[in-house]
Amino acid sequence: MEIDTMNIAIIAQNRKKELMVQFCIAYCGILSQHELCATGTTGKLIMEATGLKVNCLLPGVSGGEEQVAARAAYNELDLVLIFRDPLEKHSESDFANLQRICDMNNIPFATNVATAEVLIQGLIRGDLAWRDIVNPKK
Repeated sequence: MEIDTMNIAIIAQNRKKELMVQFCIAYCGILSQHELCATGTTGKLIMEATGLKVNCLLPGVSGGEEQVAARAAYNELDLVLIFRDPLEKHSESDFANLQRICDMNNIPFATNVATAEVLIQGLIRGDLAWRDIVNPKK
């Protein structure tokens, strides 16, 4: 089955960056078929470890998360993967706006490796093809 190109945003908080890199190594084959953007440091680490092409935004604390949220608000994303650290201070509020925007636009949104795994498996099977119906690529 041929998979349409999806726009995937990737964010990882500091203590979850290595886990995100390992996740991207594991799914490098599928991720390479899609357009990736990531907050600055996370994107750089992923590119170095995997060779994947990643559009690096600003670092998360410098506006990268807001750049992802803006893309989600314009329905330019098909999937958002965030590995957040629930023990990090202010972790809940950091992504509340992004999650709200994703909910408004029906953008699949994972905040941990378990949910990201389910979404990536769905991507592999073509379960997210409905995104191309609600958000056709021009």
